Amino acid sequence: MAVLDSILEIDLDEKSVSFSPFPEDRPGCRLSGRGYNVAHLLETVPAGVDPLGPENVLLISCGLLTGTKAPASSRIQINALSPQTGLLGSSSVGGNFGTYLRRSGIQAIVVRGRAPAPVYILIDGARIEIRQAATLWGRDTVETNHWIQQDIENAKASILSIGPAGENAVPFACIMTDRDHAAGRTGMGAVMGAKHLKAVVVKKQASAHTASSLREREIINEYVQRIRQSPQFKTLSTHGGAGYVKWADDMGILATRNYQANRYDAADRVDGQNLTRYKRRSRGCPRCPVLCKAELFFDEGSHKGTAGVRPEFETMVSFGPKCGLDDPGAVVELDNLCGRLGLDTISAGGVIAFAMDLYERGILTSGDTGGLALTWGNQETMATLIGRIARLEGFGAVLSRGVHGASRIIGRGSQHFAPHVKGLELCAYHPDGLMGTALAYAVSSRGGDFNYIYPSLEYTWTPERARKELGDEKAVDPRSTRGKGALIKRAMLVNIIFDCLGICKVPALSLLQTFDLQNEARLANLLTGRDMDVDFLYREAERIANMERLFNIRHGAGPKDDCLPAMFFEKSPSPGGKPLKQPDWLKPMVQDFYNAMGWTEEGIPTAGTMQKFGLQQENG
Repeated sequence: MAVLDSILEIDLDEKSVSFSPFPEDRPGCRLSGRGYNVAHLLETVPAGVDPLGPENVLLISCGLLTGTKAPASSRIQINALSPQTGLLGSSSVGGNFGTYLRRSGIQAIVVRGRAPAPVYILIDGARIEIRQAATLWGRDTVETNHWIQQDIENAKASILSIGPAGENAVPFACIMTDRDHAAGRTGMGAVMGAKHLKAVVVKKQASAHTASSLREREIINEYVQRIRQSPQFKTLSTHGGAGYVKWADDMGILATRNYQANRYDAADRVDGQNLTRYKRRSRGCPRCPVLCKAELFFDEGSHKGTAGVRPEFETMVSFGPKCGLDDPGAVVELDNLCGRLGLDTISAGGVIAFAMDLYERGILTSGDTGGLALTWGNQETMATLIGRIARLEGFGAVLSRGVHGASRIIGRGSQHFAPHVKGLELCAYHPDGLMGTALAYAVSSRGGDFNYIYPSLEYTWTPERARKELGDEKAVDPRSTRGKGALIKRAMLVNIIFDCLGICKVPALSLLQTFDLQNEARLANLLTGRDMDVDFLYREAERIANMERLFNIRHGAGPKDDCLPAMFFEKSPSPGGKPLKQPDWLKPMVQDFYNAMGWTEEGIPTAGTMQKFGLQQENG
């Protein structure tokens, strides 16, 4: 049975290490993961803290089921005050790290302070060391992993590390683990870099294996078989998320050339299914039947002789259609370069697409860019910019601020073409054709992001189910604004539970498309010995959603931030460019969402909502 393990607390100023019991009775903490992290941030990070200062707290937390026998249960949640948005920083990542951490008896890591010189943390069971890492500073993530493996005498281990982008505090620097798993969004790598923390290493310990009961095997096998029998299992397991670019184009929701359009004339060429013939080995996270990762080797064409790992869907779009690039092999090279340097590929591709858009419009010239021609699909320029962003060189230093920060530096009306919400670059879906996704971008607590709410039920549920469970069959009409408040609330709460349990969303939400938590409640009860029904999970999720809202209010967020950029209120990107909706089409949906959440018209949890979840109102 899973139990909540200890909290490992590390103060880099004092070089002190301590353990404490997991605070299971604290509001929001009952399931660990995302809930524990936001509860801790609410307690310890007041207004006015510098996200890159030593007062910021970095949290690395396993979910309730991370490392258990539950399928696809390898996720960890990483949180801090974000240097990119100034609000809730949050990212999730799979791989082996969470499983190894739980085997060490650790539920979460709390990192405070700033080391006087670069260090890495080594976790070897109950033995914790803070080791010098001056010789690692400046190395990319692949080199860092190589040298750390030598330092620990090639013991089996999982490593969270940052590259030069994190060291240089690029606001969208990411954290990498197990070579191609990225905790990408909101700049958690920059927080590590600001703390002079190059890596966190956890050695694999012997498994405290207990025999499975017949009932455990039955329920786990049933869950796995349902995943394997889902209609999209073969496509996803064969091609990974990269293989859905053409699908998004067919749906008319593909972000193209900095959202100038929602269709891409070369979508069939850049689709990741074209990479499958170069696949040499499929890989995946522990206990996941999907195996969505892949190692590639190009034995022909312009990339002949090169190897790499296959990008995810968001990356394929970010460097492909969004930047006007139609070569999937080139996207592989750019993705792998970002992984080595430690950059979030969604934000990196987004800010490069933004710069290309400005260049095409004449707002930027080669004099601004250091002589670089920012023409659509220019792979050489894109690779150069990625390197300069990570190292804060030339025009790369401007783009390192992200589309929001860069637009403020550039000026000249460039803010109008900067696609972000709360300072976070938008994702692969064009919001014009998906009203639920548009609302999700606007109200997500970490900024303009799809995966933090994951509203895929908008295009997978039937109208009949929407009428029964959401009260309006139009809630799953992608182009209708009706019923979207209830839809986004449902998606958000389910998404929070997955981040608390430590289960990957791809098998359950992309393949099974349930959004009802029935299977997850059964797994949680079976593997923990607890008695948690679906209603309990929803209540916990709603409590955590309100805590995240309170954290953001504390740090300056308001209803003005729950909006899309002006560029999405002028005309449709469909052929002809005629407006499909009124200019204020988003506002009623935002108010509908506030109402569904029990918030005021200003997006503040009401006194009744606060009392319901045992929370205290933020002042100001």
